[in-house]
Amino acid sequence: MERQHQLLSKIATNDRHGENSPYFDGWKAYDKNPFHPTDNPDGVIQMGLAENQLSADSIIDWIKKHPKASICNPEGVHMFKDIANFQDYHGLPEFRQAIAKFMGRVRGGRVTFDPDRIVMSGGATGANELIMFCLADPGDAFLVPSPYYPAFYRDLGWRTGVQIVPVDCDSSNNFQITKVALEAAYDKAQQDGINVKGLIITNPSNPLGTTLDRETLKCLLSFINEKNIHIVCDEIYAATIFSSQNFVSVSEVIEEVMDCNRDLIHIVYSLSKDMGLPGFRVGIVYSYNDAVVNCGRKMSSFGLVSSQTQYLLASMLSDEEFVEDFLAESSKRLKKRHGIFTKGLEQIGISCLESKAGLFVWMNLRHLLKEQTNDGEMELWRVIVNDVKLNVSPGSSFHCVEPGWFRVCFANMDDETLEVALKRIHAFVGEQNERDTVSTKTKDMPSKTKCWKKNLRLSFSSRIFEEGIGSPIAMSPHSPLVRARN
Repeated sequence: MERQHQLLSKIATNDRHGENSPYFDGWKAYDKNPFHPTDNPDGVIQMGLAENQLSADSIIDWIKKHPKASICNPEGVHMFKDIANFQDYHGLPEFRQAIAKFMGRVRGGRVTFDPDRIVMSGGATGANELIMFCLADPGDAFLVPSPYYPAFYRDLGWRTGVQIVPVDCDSSNNFQITKVALEAAYDKAQQDGINVKGLIITNPSNPLGTTLDRETLKCLLSFINEKNIHIVCDEIYAATIFSSQNFVSVSEVIEEVMDCNRDLIHIVYSLSKDMGLPGFRVGIVYSYNDAVVNCGRKMSSFGLVSSQTQYLLASMLSDEEFVEDFLAESSKRLKKRHGIFTKGLEQIGISCLESKAGLFVWMNLRHLLKEQTNDGEMELWRVIVNDVKLNVSPGSSFHCVEPGWFRVCFANMDDETLEVALKRIHAFVGEQNERDTVSTKTKDMPSKTKCWKKNLRLSFSSRIFEEGIGSPIAMSPHSPLVRARN
């Protein structure tokens, strides 16, 4: 192995990818033993993948009704030569216009986006890396409020050499970002000789599912203007809002802050979460800085969206009636699925952080920890993955400062799989409660590693499933059902 490393570059072999974290270990456990309702009913259920499969049927129906939108259909093949030929890295004009209009519609039509500021990249991963290449040098750092997306280590720093400086947030105020926490993290970085180039926020939050209000965004803009550093707003979950409250984008707030330096404002967006199209690899950098747009456009040649994908999406996103119906139906289905899952957890005394968006919940299992430490959290996580057979993501992989929180995804499976997952959780928690009761009575019962009894059967109410999503769910290639067949 050492000799192999000597033949490779330092970038290729450094350990900043983060692949060895529990976040990715859970995925590996699923890949080795994927759940299937008939072929492998005791397999691991994938609840670590933030994928939106609940409205795929709407997109399939649209494609069937609009065969001309694809150059792979007889009705659209006449455009094959034009689309298949070389396209420059500006992207198809009709695609940039459509995506700019869609971004405005997702934000309630309260703001407009300039198609000439749209810079493409290969998914949000590529977009995040692209903006880092534009804004920072190796060794520079960005502040990131915790808990944050585990793969930020890969996206932001693996190849760029950029560092992450966590801004610690906790449950005392529902993990909200405060000016005090920002100042503390910034000052500590300065004392350590770290050059802070900016602040990255996810809004809506991954993993919390919360959103930033207008006043908080104004506070953040004030902070970055005062320090003269950048702010990158990752808004890839903007259309996953399932509450009545509107999503507030930084693009709205800068219209209200007159002394804001717009050259410091940048947005990352994609269609992976909002439309459930991660395989299309559509990532967008939208910058108010002309130099960043020009540099980013040149760099985007390393990760362009295929012209075939652009052509299809330009037609789809230009269909205003479809977009209106899709966004409304997607929000409705997400709200229903979120309600089903959280009510199922509430039945056994498990609470989640109150959320308004996203494809996941931030689940509180602190009461099940043997000890309130990261080691205690990892011990519980291993039981959940290996014995309960659920791939959930531990809070420590999100740099959460409090042990016992877990991110659990609920939108990447069908109703039946979700019911199986909830039954497993009910059985596991029921066993722990029974074990604790016996332990309390005997008092001298020796401490043992918590272990889920696979044959344990507990009463479980299926009433929460009586009203299903109401429409078929098309499985993505990463679905537990599809993956098990391959």
